[in-house]
Amino acid sequence: MILLMSLSSAPVKYYSVRGCFVYKWWTALLRQSFTCAYKQKLVFILDFKSLEETDLKMTDGFGTITWWGFSPALDLQDTDLISALKELRLDSDDGPEELRILLVGAGDMRHLLTTIARSYRHRKRKLHFYIIENNLELYARDMLFMTIALETQKRMGLQEKTELFLELFGNILVRKQTSEYLEKMSTEFIKMVTDFDYLEKKLPIFDLSQLKYKERDFLESIFKFWRHPDTKFFDAEKVWDLRLRQLMGNRYDNRLNIFDWDLNMKLVYRDADIINSHEYRKWRSQGIAFEVREGSYDIPNRTLASGMVFKHDGERHHRRGYWGDLLVSPYVALGIECEDKSAFKKSNNIYQHTSQHIAEYNVLSMFHEITTQTKYEKPQPKEDKPDNKDSKTAGPTITEVTEETEEDLKKEEETTKTAEETLKKLEEEADADAEEQARKQQGVPQVSTLDQEYESLTVDGVKVTFLPISSLTDLTKKSKYKNLFHVIYFANSLVHLLKENISPIFADQATLILESAKYMLELKLEQVAEFGKTVTTMATDLGCEPVGAGDFEKAKFFKFSYNKKSS
Repeated sequence: MILLMSLSSAPVKYYSVRGCFVYKWWTALLRQSFTCAYKQKLVFILDFKSLEETDLKMTDGFGTITWWGFSPALDLQDTDLISALKELRLDSDDGPEELRILLVGAGDMRHLLTTIARSYRHRKRKLHFYIIENNLELYARDMLFMTIALETQKRMGLQEKTELFLELFGNILVRKQTSEYLEKMSTEFIKMVTDFDYLEKKLPIFDLSQLKYKERDFLESIFKFWRHPDTKFFDAEKVWDLRLRQLMGNRYDNRLNIFDWDLNMKLVYRDADIINSHEYRKWRSQGIAFEVREGSYDIPNRTLASGMVFKHDGERHHRRGYWGDLLVSPYVALGIECEDKSAFKKSNNIYQHTSQHIAEYNVLSMFHEITTQTKYEKPQPKEDKPDNKDSKTAGPTITEVTEETEEDLKKEEETTKTAEETLKKLEEEADADAEEQARKQQGVPQVSTLDQEYESLTVDGVKVTFLPISSLTDLTKKSKYKNLFHVIYFANSLVHLLKENISPIFADQATLILESAKYMLELKLEQVAEFGKTVTTMATDLGCEPVGAGDFEKAKFFKFSYNKKSS
């Protein structure tokens, strides 16, 4: 990203990665390259040719790095949700034994984790995910979130994992406990990226062998920055406020009104009305999206820091800051859709739950399914029973006496078994408390959760391969990727790559999924529809056929099927 920056108060002009296509996609002729080292650290720069110059005020709200996606999570094996997948015959014996999925610019792990969590609902097969991003910081975050998802019960419970995940996912400020976890695991990540044997032992789900040596070195430097506790290297509150001031200019003093306008006049009309005004306003103003537990959120979330190269007076200057989304929010990725429809109940035409509650439920249920391979059932609240202490006022009661059926006996046996298991757990906890008390008396130091050795949950038949950044067009030149991918997903920021002839990497029967621009708030609905028409034309030029008559303004995704024989 080359940014032309002026120290004066004049409007700043720059070439935008996301804006180049979402705003000016019809004029963009892209040429990607990386260059330059800054203080022995690689700095990756995208250089563009024949781009119109775009005003920063128009596009900077989306940022230059996609920390989270701009669409809800998908199960990439769900043929009911994605009708284009029916061509792959996933639920029959004729389907592929290994489903190979290419994710281009997804920005986070929402599609991948959802697909893994719900894999038990479909015919058993191997899953191999290939990921391409534009920034190595996203690969580092992917490793972090997968590590949290695969934490074992003895180190971390489901609720704690959920809170940790959401904080690191969408908050620029986190609690002290969260920061300590990040520092501890960063040391583990450094060992993993520098020693593949250690990676195979600790996190065998990942394959980093396709990355270039300099990319792995850059990943190591990212993890070293993460474990550095000094906040002076990344003042989160300051960089967030500077981005807001730069984006809004002289409208900064009226920012709360602008936040309300963006929510009520844009997001609400794009099927995101579950987002609460208080939570959205707090995220826009402070960068804190999820406060699932009370506490002090005052430690910078270093996973949301990335580098930018500014150009001033012919010289390039490297700056670390927050260069991500300031408009859409992480709620769209995790908190506007849910399998539990009771989460959308209203009282007096007001939602009883917020987007944060839905995100918490989605992540918790996802972790539960990964761990147990069973669907998560939300605990039902206990019904209040009337107090019958005063029998005179309570009145007489009638109790029906019936003979016990076989089903009643089974329920009684299950209840007895549950009671025995509960008693056993209580005894184990009592023994653990006794051991801990004995250690304290003997002066033995207590071992914290973070001091325990990390062990990941076993996920059979799943592999995640990181490909070199911005390497999509190079895949067509390598024979090992020919006819490889059954499902190909593109985020809206990278759909311009469809202009290249990438069909050789498609399997004979493949499904193409393109993220729409529905939640790109700076676009008017007419522009959103134009975006949909443009990418549909690009996909059909590759030989893909649209599946379903989607509304270009309302669709979250555009789905296509590809048949090599017919194309």
